[in-house]
Amino acid sequence: MGILPHLEQIWEGLEQADGLAAMQRATEALRDYYAIAHIAYHWVDTAGTQYGCGTYATNWAERYHEQGYLRIDPVVSGCYRRFQPVDWKELDWSSRAARAFRRDALAHGVGNQGFSVPIRGPHGQFALFTANHSCEDALWADFTVSHRRDLVWAAHCFNEKALHLAPARAPDAVQALSPREVDTMTLLAVGLSRAQVADRLSISEHTLRVYVESARFKLGASNTTHAVARALSRGLIVV
Repeated sequence: MGILPHLEQIWEGLEQADGLAAMQRATEALRDYYAIAHIAYHWVDTAGTQYGCGTYATNWAERYHEQGYLRIDPVVSGCYRRFQPVDWKELDWSSRAARAFRRDALAHGVGNQGFSVPIRGPHGQFALFTANHSCEDALWADFTVSHRRDLVWAAHCFNEKALHLAPARAPDAVQALSPREVDTMTLLAVGLSRAQVADRLSISEHTLRVYVESARFKLGASNTTHAVARALSRGLIVV
């Protein structure tokens, strides 16, 4: 039995990936490193084109496409409306279609637990990075608390590599955010109001507005929500 690679080796392999096959190997290495059932990266653009890699069984990937599950999947629809990582238990599985989808997924080896990181990129790109497993709620809660930061980092590493391999979709270069702008965008990304962010940073709301507008200008964003999305998608902030 081979020795599992260290996390740094996995990141190095992903950094050197020259195609989807190498990215696929990175998902397998990460799955084995964490000793969980699945790791997946899934990109969907505005035209509905899908691209990705992961450790789900081939027959499940084929069935997902054939059944048009993209339109039904509560993970996709739920994460599309959010910026923060999502535990699958927080999503709405109440509809008949969602329950049927879940039963089919479980039958095809998808675990009962999931943690997905939504990512938004240039030209309408939307991507998800997911860790998936079968275990009790308490064990999964411990896992996500322990590894949340690394999983969010992994999500943006995979997305950055995917954008690099598809240069026509890559974002334009942007100016670096200042440390205060990073703090501001990060706190807004985790859901704090402007008043709460100003209080946390011990600054006035007027000064906060200056940081927000400066970050928005550097990111070429149309509004604050757009700026937060761009900062996340480009890995300038991590939540």
